[in-house]
Amino acid sequence: MATSNNLLKTPTKTPPNDKISSSSSVSRKHHHTTVSSSSSKSRFEAYNRLQSAAVAFGEKLPIPEIVAIGGQSDGKSSLLEALLGFRFNVREVEMGTRRPLILQMVHDPTALDPRCRFQEEDSEDYGNPIVLSSEIADTIKSRTDALLKKTKTAVSSKPIVMRAEYAHCPNLTIIDTPGFVLKAKKGEPESTPEEILSMVKSLASPPHRILVFLQQSSVEWCSSLWLDTIRDIDPTFRRTLIVVSKFDNRLKEFTERWEVDRYLSASGYLGENTQPFFVALPKERTTVSNDEFRRQISQVDSDVLRHLKDSVKGGYDEEKYKSHIGFGCLRDYLESELQKRYKEAAPATLALLEQRCSEVTAQLNIMDSKLQATSDVAHLRRSSMLFTSSICNHVGALIDGAADPDPEQWGKTTEEEKSESGMVSWPGVMSGKKPPNSTLRLYGGAAFERVMHEFRCAAYSVECPPVSRGKVANIILAHAGRGGGQGIAEAAAEIARAAAKSWLAPLLDTACERLAFVLKNLFDLAMEKNQHHHFEYGKKTGDMDGYIGFQAALRRSYNCFISDLAKQCKQLVRHHLDSVTSPYSQVCYETDLFLGPDPNSTSRYHTLTPSICLDLSDQENIPPENNNNNNNKDQETTPGKLIKAAGEASMTVPETPSPDQPRDGSFVIKKEHGNIIEGGARKRHPRMMHNGEVLTSVANQNGSQPGSTYSEICSLAAQHFARIREVLVERSVTSALNSGFLTPCRERLMVALGLDLFAVNDEKFMDMFVAPGAIDILQNERQSLHKRQKILHSCLTEFKSVARSL
Repeated sequence: MATSNNLLKTPTKTPPNDKISSSSSVSRKHHHTTVSSSSSKSRFEAYNRLQSAAVAFGEKLPIPEIVAIGGQSDGKSSLLEALLGFRFNVREVEMGTRRPLILQMVHDPTALDPRCRFQEEDSEDYGNPIVLSSEIADTIKSRTDALLKKTKTAVSSKPIVMRAEYAHCPNLTIIDTPGFVLKAKKGEPESTPEEILSMVKSLASPPHRILVFLQQSSVEWCSSLWLDTIRDIDPTFRRTLIVVSKFDNRLKEFTERWEVDRYLSASGYLGENTQPFFVALPKERTTVSNDEFRRQISQVDSDVLRHLKDSVKGGYDEEKYKSHIGFGCLRDYLESELQKRYKEAAPATLALLEQRCSEVTAQLNIMDSKLQATSDVAHLRRSSMLFTSSICNHVGALIDGAADPDPEQWGKTTEEEKSESGMVSWPGVMSGKKPPNSTLRLYGGAAFERVMHEFRCAAYSVECPPVSRGKVANIILAHAGRGGGQGIAEAAAEIARAAAKSWLAPLLDTACERLAFVLKNLFDLAMEKNQHHHFEYGKKTGDMDGYIGFQAALRRSYNCFISDLAKQCKQLVRHHLDSVTSPYSQVCYETDLFLGPDPNSTSRYHTLTPSICLDLSDQENIPPENNNNNNNKDQETTPGKLIKAAGEASMTVPETPSPDQPRDGSFVIKKEHGNIIEGGARKRHPRMMHNGEVLTSVANQNGSQPGSTYSEICSLAAQHFARIREVLVERSVTSALNSGFLTPCRERLMVALGLDLFAVNDEKFMDMFVAPGAIDILQNERQSLHKRQKILHSCLTEFKSVARSL
């Protein structure tokens, strides 16, 4: 609202405010003569019909409207009854806590008794006139209860529309909103106050609406509960009219003129240019005739002015404040202001109607084409293929990264993904630490990568579980029973492999399911992008709106494709897990030792496996370069270690022993006459006895004792487990999941959907389009569009006539 049109400008001597002041102080008779002119009435009727159509069809039209806002006991219902000129006990219904009420008041001099009709739900038609005022309250209550029961909610933003034709009401339309409350009533949800506040803000936010905020006179501005709420909606009160209700309750406090003038100015709280209206209405709620009710309203206005003039010493500043005191002044101002807004908005409304009529006509033509196409198989195949191809392209674009549609609306946080996918935690992971970007709303490739990172975090948080001494003893004993196994090292490796299979497999399955959920969500986003693309570029991508059966089949096919990818990826990563945990895998024996003379090698692991070890058969009985050591003491080494023999000479012992070597993985070296001699089988039986000693040690020693065999095996098992986990996560699973999910979505999605949906005969193909009820749905949509087109064209014709009279 422009500054010159500010609703609440304090009357001064400037021409615009003089005009407002004078227009508010004209006599009732002259005012009604003016606003009841043919041009004003036709304009008002045109907007009323347009408003009814907007409510019925959900059209978002910037129609000038007045919205009443206030607390539940601040007098909104009493103000509505006063504007109507008769009572219908809406306050007793307490519908203000349930649904908004749109009151369309039509001044009809021939209607000596009020004629009220309610607009049918989801229709622009009105029902039969209601004569008894008590039936009005009953209708409001029954409609409210029926809708809330259907929607299973405590409040609803869907309005009830009532048209009242009466000789004693102005030409005025006002929306009565639910009253603010601090606490829900008994039997209502605790969230009711917040829901009411959110709904009222939504109704009051459109800039074309004038806000009428009511507050009781007994409430001081500094302690107002809802004034800050109004400031949130309209910070400068540019389009807000503030009404102080129940003004008569405050009169007895005034004895001096300065007290009255200071209160009426409301300076310091509302701003210099904001001037409230002060209204008092009859308190008596006994049943009286409509004529008596209107007489009481006029009498209260007269009593208030008389009290201010006669009972207050010095009276009050009549020139400044009289135009804002009394119900009559408020009524005249609202009616004139709304008529002025109607007149100003008529050209823009006409242009908008022409645009909407064109759009609805185009939609109707498309719907006619769809109905005709139900018998044209070739056309349907072509359009559906184009549509499917467009959806696949949008899925690929979303995987590659996109910011449209809006992530705040379509994206999901980590917690939302977990909750909606049904996988609220990673198996075996107790840590509540959130991964990076968990609170951001992501989708597509970004959400996919976030789940991958979350999987890594989950995997690295899993450690090798404790193992009992009995299990360790059983493993070593089994190897000993087979002829002397590899002892401690092999026991630790076997424990690590079993733990990796048990604990990492569920993580892999969960990762596949979470990634599949992210990709399945892309279907709705691709549909949304395609819808916008269709509006911007026409029918190039095929128009499948309304073909519910085909869209359902496309969604099913897409979900099946993603589910199949998830199954394949589970098998693939399980294969990688089986590979790294196989007894033949050398992962557990990888070391960080460097092989060769280059100490600056960038390889993370330098594996001393048999394939790269020196060939021992070529070096047997080769004398060392120096033979200065004559010590013939037996020496033992562990698998995969470098040993030095005969001075500076060195060689690598293979991890897999030869038949002549001890089975426990050690290699006995003896120096005789300067040559290296294998210990061979001569040491077999003593080592077997040594393994028995190890078993006894495991059984008898405390596992937590530092340096015990049990502790050594657990430590080695933890190291092996960590090595298996790192190799699996870093080398295998990441690339497998990316290639298993993303590559098929980019390269094979269209082919898979095409084979599923289009590689069928015509009869089966048409089942998606002529399924039971499909044609009926299209015909119902066409009928609704045709009805909307008819109403909008009627409103357009009416507004053209209004525009010619401006």
